[in-house]
Amino acid sequence: MNKSQNGRIVVTGASGFIGSRLCDYLESHGEEVVALTRKSELQKTSVAVDLVEGSLHDNFLHGVRVIVHCAARAHVTREYSSEPMSEYRRMNVDATLKLASQAARSGVQRFIFLSSIGVNGNSTYSDFHPRSPLIFDESLTPSPHDMYAISKWEAELRLWELQRETGMEVVIIRPPLVYGPGAKGNFSTLLDWVSKGAPLPLKMVNNERSLLALDNLVSFIEQCINHPKAANELFVIADGEDVSTAELLRRVARANGKNARLVPFPVSLMFLMARILGKQSVADSLFGSLKVEPLKAKRLLGWKPVVTMDEQLRKCCEPVGRKS
Repeated sequence: MNKSQNGRIVVTGASGFIGSRLCDYLESHGEEVVALTRKSELQKTSVAVDLVEGSLHDNFLHGVRVIVHCAARAHVTREYSSEPMSEYRRMNVDATLKLASQAARSGVQRFIFLSSIGVNGNSTYSDFHPRSPLIFDESLTPSPHDMYAISKWEAELRLWELQRETGMEVVIIRPPLVYGPGAKGNFSTLLDWVSKGAPLPLKMVNNERSLLALDNLVSFIEQCINHPKAANELFVIADGEDVSTAELLRRVARANGKNARLVPFPVSLMFLMARILGKQSVADSLFGSLKVEPLKAKRLLGWKPVVTMDEQLRKCCEPVGRKS
């Protein structure tokens, strides 16, 4: 039986890094997908909508089985707003609840919200955070440190309230840094460093960080769409291959057919310099540890990663337009 006969799946943020890959993946697995995007950039059927200012037509969600909400205001490199927290809340909290409320009224069965491991905190362990817990899982008390993570946490709380009031199933996923072809942000910066062959003073960094391959994330979302046991659950998710920043750079370089040019430099000094320059979050990402244990996803849903880190990194380094 074709999965699409069970109802359509709406994906928000469908022109983005995660949303576009998710749409392709779901369609290749027999799902009928409706792509919601603020700009109709997809060549496939897409619907342009402003989730902040506007609402969907009353009958738009008729026949929709699941909404996967990927759209969000993420970390902004150059902040334009004089009240950035208000902007994060407007998109990540208010727009999310507007969409979820309409979904509940329209009889949508399940609402999947892509949150962030930042809701748990920004570091699990490092020489500079010795009292932090060793591993993030679903049982830990949230401790968001930045505006993005705070807004995601507030949205989670509102979604659980809506679930209790309406009975619509809610699934929340907290991924760490997601990497894959087309990734932006910190991962894109790492790729740029390696491709330029710049010497990097990171040889002595011996942290442990969990990451999530894009292909692994979309496969997990597909299980959250269809698995009955995913209903009303929170999941942290990761590849299961924790690496140091130095090791990640070596793997990226190897995928590029190059050697990473890493030189030794005291980590404590770099951390101090970053704090003086107001780059605490950058220091945490480069030098701190963030370990995620996705045991619940494996035990409850039987999920397994579909690609290794090295396989996904090779896809990242393929020439644009080449098919894997």
